[in-house]
Amino acid sequence: MPSLRTALLQSSGHPGDVSANLQVLGDAAGRAAAAGAGLLVTSELFLTGYAIGDAVPELAEPADGPGATALARIAAEHGIAIACGYPERDGDTLYNSVQLFGADGSRLANYRKTHLFGDFETAYFTPGDEPVVQAELDGVRIGLLICYDVEFPETVRAHALAGTELLAVPTALMRPYEIVPQTLLPARAWESQLYIAYANRCGLEGEFHFAGLSCLAAPDGTARARAGATEDLVTADVDTESLKASRAENTYLSDRRPELYASLV
Repeated sequence: MPSLRTALLQSSGHPGDVSANLQVLGDAAGRAAAAGAGLLVTSELFLTGYAIGDAVPELAEPADGPGATALARIAAEHGIAIACGYPERDGDTLYNSVQLFGADGSRLANYRKTHLFGDFETAYFTPGDEPVVQAELDGVRIGLLICYDVEFPETVRAHALAGTELLAVPTALMRPYEIVPQTLLPARAWESQLYIAYANRCGLEGEFHFAGLSCLAAPDGTARARAGATEDLVTADVDTESLKASRAENTYLSDRRPELYASLV
């Protein structure tokens, strides 16, 4: 069964400087590929930085814009798939998005954040309306969410029911919400029986103080890799054979009784 080594880039990069952020990403992609990783996940809005304020409309670009071209080139150069957060422009509408590129530079998927957090995001972005976006990567079904999305059990369960095996989650989690990577994510991975690759920003950035603690949570409720509070690149393996065995032993998904849950919607 397929196994996918996954790398998490914990970095705030250079807010407002796309070129510098691409250099950081290129270096991380090279190191991740050298460590045997087949997928690199960045933080939320990594391409531009998160704390860019009124520069959002100026720096946002289409899903097939110059940033996407540069990301595809980096993926192909290092032979590693990349999930990268960026501000997306679709006409006059802006989205907080993540795009997944294959190791050959092909564009595999684009997801728009469905649950916006805080005054900054709601002031500039429109929430997406497609809850489950997936792609196949090296035999592993990848799903995409962004930060606050993963804090809703419904979104993760929707992915599990759609067959997602690994959720890639670019993140900009701030202090003092360390409970999310420390407690909530292992619980989400356990209750929905999948892997979650949660790549956070770190340090001070404008008015925001990011918590770090990027992790890869596994379906047994453990963190297979976890960063600290500073810049880091961590890797861990996603093993679909172990996931299959875990789902057979932990039968939350098959034991559901959807006919009882109508009040939830």
